[in-house]
Amino acid sequence: MTDDWDKVFPRSANVDHQKISFKNRYGITLAGDLYLPKNRANGRLAALAVGGPFGAVKEQSSGLYAQTMAERGFVTLAFDPSYTGESGGAPRNVASPDISTEDFMAAIDSLGLHDAVDRERIGVIGICGWGGMALSAAAVDKRVKAVVASTMYDMTRVMSKGYNDSMTLEQRTQTLEQLSRQRWTDAERGTPAYQPRYNVERKGEPFMIDYHDYYMTPRGYHPRAVNSGNAWTITTPLPFNNLPILTCISEISPRPVLFVHGEKAHSLYFAQTAYAAAAEPKELMIIAGASHTDLYDKMDVIPFDRLQSFFNQHLAA
Repeated sequence: MTDDWDKVFPRSANVDHQKISFKNRYGITLAGDLYLPKNRANGRLAALAVGGPFGAVKEQSSGLYAQTMAERGFVTLAFDPSYTGESGGAPRNVASPDISTEDFMAAIDSLGLHDAVDRERIGVIGICGWGGMALSAAAVDKRVKAVVASTMYDMTRVMSKGYNDSMTLEQRTQTLEQLSRQRWTDAERGTPAYQPRYNVERKGEPFMIDYHDYYMTPRGYHPRAVNSGNAWTITTPLPFNNLPILTCISEISPRPVLFVHGEKAHSLYFAQTAYAAAAEPKELMIIAGASHTDLYDKMDVIPFDRLQSFFNQHLAA
């Protein structure tokens, strides 16, 4: 792990920052950025584990959310998922819905062992594809007391059904046939093949242009991010096709869930469906005029005041 400040956002003078590492249940070493309020009291504080977006690194949106919430009084941990960024795991840039959910729980392990943290007051924030992972983790990990899913994706849904559930059974079957046979090719070579590089060109649907304008410009580019001109392995979608992560999100109740999404986001239907499936207490906060990526880094769009009040209420001492 580098000790340099290589984030895409400026460092706050009101926060203490340190790099840490911790292991998940599978023995993979994860890299994280721990943020603590500089003027903190001696008592233990509420804490937040922050992850996402899918294919991003902790130097991007998750770090910005984490630092900002630390400025507002929380101990926060932004981390790189297994096989990506500065975290361990080989081969590189591969994902699993199970291991990604586990990574959130491992971050909670780490926070709960820190001497500045009240382990009975831990929440999670998941951004984009990690909004779904946050909900998945909270459904089974009862240590999580409150959840925010910001501009969320359900990665298992989009990979198995396509955008707006447009994939036909014939298309799905053909895709799985190709991915299955790719495993023989990878096994024969002894190394996985990779998809085309992500977001290199500024073209396609408006949301693809938005992704390019975040991940491939100084606004959000980071060389370690999968989404910044790198790529997932070709076979990464395989387990996402039959391991839906949101099946049990009603079991988060009676712990609260706050969904935050942009009115103009192409992904809004993910939050609307998840909100309908979740049990009370729950809230869907739609940000007028906002696109999907506006909630990655636009400080005048992300409702940090609401996030602070939500966690202050539900992680109260």
